Amino acid sequence: MKAHIYTLILVSILILGGCKKEDFRYENDFDRSFARWVSFKEKTGNTYSYVVSNSSWVGTSWKTEITVTQGRVTQRSFKITFPQGLNNLPVESKEWVEKETELNSHSGGAEPVTFDQVYEKAKTDWLVKRKNVTTYFEAKNNGLLSSCGYVVDNCQDDCFVGISVTSIKP
Repeated sequence: MKAHIYTLILVSILILGGCKKEDFRYENDFDRSFARWVSFKEKTGNTYSYVVSNSSWVGTSWKTEITVTQGRVTQRSFKITFPQGLNNLPVESKEWVEKETELNSHSGGAEPVTFDQVYEKAKTDWLVKRKNVTTYFEAKNNGLLSSCGYVVDNCQDDCFVGISVTSIKP
């Protein structure tokens, strides 16, 4: 009788353990996109650039291009544009380029990270299941991640937490 109980308990544990719920949202889409990323990275020798774009409800927009050479971030360039009447920043704050030894010497712009790090942050932060948020994931860059993040419910302005990648190229 004890053997049957132990067997029943073991089978129950295996069945319940095997029914793993998604740890994060869009898991299947993410996995397909990540597989495309691994292929892209191999084909390019882990050398590529990607552009992160963002904008504000007041019409200000900016883009950051990150260049990665053999798996290391080697350059970050930034440009911001304003609607008429809101353009009061000095020229050197509107557009700049950082080389590898100067990374993070300017404020603003997307973080200088590799696309491997983008996918890691997507999996461990932006796509994690949360209450009271709407989560987004798109892979419109030939199957590679293009938009990933979340918006807290009832947030009014500039609420997206994540990344919008407008292009990635070898």
